[in-house]
Amino acid sequence: MSTDTSKDAAAPGASPAGTTRATIAARFERLPLSRWHVTVRLIVGVVTFFEAFDQLLIAYALPELRDEWQLSTGDATAVLTVGSAGMLVGALLSGRLADRYGRVKVIAYCVAASGLVSLALTACTSLTPFLALRFVQGLAIGGEVPVAAAFISEITRSFKRGRFVLLYELVFPAGLTIGALVAAWVVPAAGWRVMFAVAAVPGLLAFLVQRKVPESPRWLAERGRLADADAVMTGIEAKVSAATGEPLPRPSGPAPAPADQKPVAVATATPAERAATGIRGLFTGRYRRRTLVVGAIWFTGYFVNYGVTSWLPSIYKDAYGLTLSDALLYSTVTSVAGLLGCLIVALTVDVLGRRRIFAICLGASAALLLTLAALGAGTPAEVLIWTSLSAVGFFGSNICLYLYTPELYPTRMRALGCSVGGAVNRLGVILGPILVGVVYAAGDSVAAVFVMLGGVALVGAVVAGTLAEETANRPLEEISP
Repeated sequence: MSTDTSKDAAAPGASPAGTTRATIAARFERLPLSRWHVTVRLIVGVVTFFEAFDQLLIAYALPELRDEWQLSTGDATAVLTVGSAGMLVGALLSGRLADRYGRVKVIAYCVAASGLVSLALTACTSLTPFLALRFVQGLAIGGEVPVAAAFISEITRSFKRGRFVLLYELVFPAGLTIGALVAAWVVPAAGWRVMFAVAAVPGLLAFLVQRKVPESPRWLAERGRLADADAVMTGIEAKVSAATGEPLPRPSGPAPAPADQKPVAVATATPAERAATGIRGLFTGRYRRRTLVVGAIWFTGYFVNYGVTSWLPSIYKDAYGLTLSDALLYSTVTSVAGLLGCLIVALTVDVLGRRRIFAICLGASAALLLTLAALGAGTPAEVLIWTSLSAVGFFGSNICLYLYTPELYPTRMRALGCSVGGAVNRLGVILGPILVGVVYAAGDSVAAVFVMLGGVALVGAVVAGTLAEETANRPLEEISP
């Protein structure tokens, strides 16, 4: 993809085919769901699946690493969090790169880098190089996931966008779940190195992404590359028409729109909002409140998620005396329950709306974790039941963020907005395990851990329920000018 700034700086206007940013949006709005959409969703989804697979492996490798390298509690916490630190930096970098150079190129480079680092991790024999490589891998994983979320949103029309996008986003918790299932079997039998070797194979998918996935026409149009946007859009329309076997309806405008198609509208905005770009743009006008609210939901949801899932194997093994195999199996049940929560949210988000989903899911998780603390968390069965029920809520809330965040920002800073959300999520992912480790090491009871996690979930529920803006079934250009 060209990075010629003179081309990027061309004045947005009509191409030889009459293309503008508004017409690109209108052409997307009239596209029916087709095999083309599903194919692109599957290709990008497989990439995201294996990024999630890579991300969770460390929690399941940790008990064995602690024994092999005689890690202290501080060392173990560093192992759990260094990848997240890389993801935080990677998320911030990737958003700027994707808004400038394109979504698809950034996705492909990130997945290739992640695969190569997974292979290098298998050769580690001590803590220091392992931590360095996990940081680099975090850069790649943190870069791919939010950019992929922005891309999928940009190729989807507003009608039932929530279900379409979240059925794609299910691949991430599915990757976490499959990673948990495979790790629970492979790590005790063959060791942690084999797991990282398996995780290196999907790096080859970078070539498939580059060959089969078109660049976002919305992004091309926003960069002033209207002829390129028209050409890519025409190719997409031809594939959709061939897949459905019918001519496409006309874009909304002079001709009547289909009954289920909402005409594309551009929201009224102040001059400052229309000119908003970069990090400063995320805090300009209406975007300030959106950034602060969605950041709070990202932080609290992932603080709870990784505070629970990162330490569960070790808590089961150390506090309750379970074998490594049983500890990993119990932890896997919680991940499977979380996947169920994601599916429930995907099927209901367009009906209930984004704000209600966040409030219900995080509120229920808070109630369940605080109930577990009140019961004393006296047995591993209690912990298994209540954390699994809670996971339905916090997994469901977290997956909805990958739908909600791209909706809040215009194309010119959509990837950056998603990446900042991803960076704040990394803060939660880093601090959650750290503070759980502190409370777990200092307390006389595991229950204190769940008091803290339940309180954080409650804060997220209140913020979402009172301050989040509803975006369901509204075109992107209407939500964000």
